Amino acid sequence: MTSIAIVGAGPQMGLAIARTFGSQSFDVALISRNREKLDGVVGKLAAEGITAAAFPANVLDRAGLTQALKDASARFGGIDVLEYSPVGTFGITALTAPAETEPSHVEFEMNFQLYGAIAATKAVLPAMREAGAGTLLYTTGAGSIWPDPRVANVNAAAAALRNWVMNLHKELADAGTGIQAAHVGIDSSIGVSVIPGVEAAQPEQIAPLYWELHTTKRDEAELVFRLGDEGSPRP
Repeated sequence: MTSIAIVGAGPQMGLAIARTFGSQSFDVALISRNREKLDGVVGKLAAEGITAAAFPANVLDRAGLTQALKDASARFGGIDVLEYSPVGTFGITALTAPAETEPSHVEFEMNFQLYGAIAATKAVLPAMREAGAGTLLYTTGAGSIWPDPRVANVNAAAAALRNWVMNLHKELADAGTGIQAAHVGIDSSIGVSVIPGVEAAQPEQIAPLYWELHTTKRDEAELVFRLGDEGSPRP
């Protein structure tokens, strides 16, 4: 049996990705801070015949995140796919313009996006190397590619994560590891529009990109979702 671990799993993108892989007989490990929300997603998946389990952890707690992934691996006999897409909570994440950005604004986002992703990767990559197979997928908003001054601090950390993923893709590919690493840039809001002028897409429109990267587009380091132009390769 194959499995996917979704870090930052919630009732929108996380659920859609879980359904996409679960419909292909994947077991699903769901990781985020809120046990109640995770249990709700587990229940929805179970009702659809998808095996899923919750592993509560905060990406800012490196040891807790690592343990959650170890527990998921033990539960499902390994992790074949890691997807990393935690979303900050409005009111906790301060959105800053470039000239208003303090180092602390970027520091929080770097911890949340880049450092959490590195910690999650370190937890699963050794077993993937040993198996000679695996998929590592990381999600950001498209501001990591085309910056938006309204969210400069978030974009800075997202761009750092994207850069690291692109380098990871090259390293793993050049070494012939059989492991795919790729970035998904989402050029839309999800569910509802939260930033003026940024259209919203439904999670079900975006989720197929992850399956494509795991299966038919393993040579791609990046796919970008744009409404009306789903699955665009790196520009």
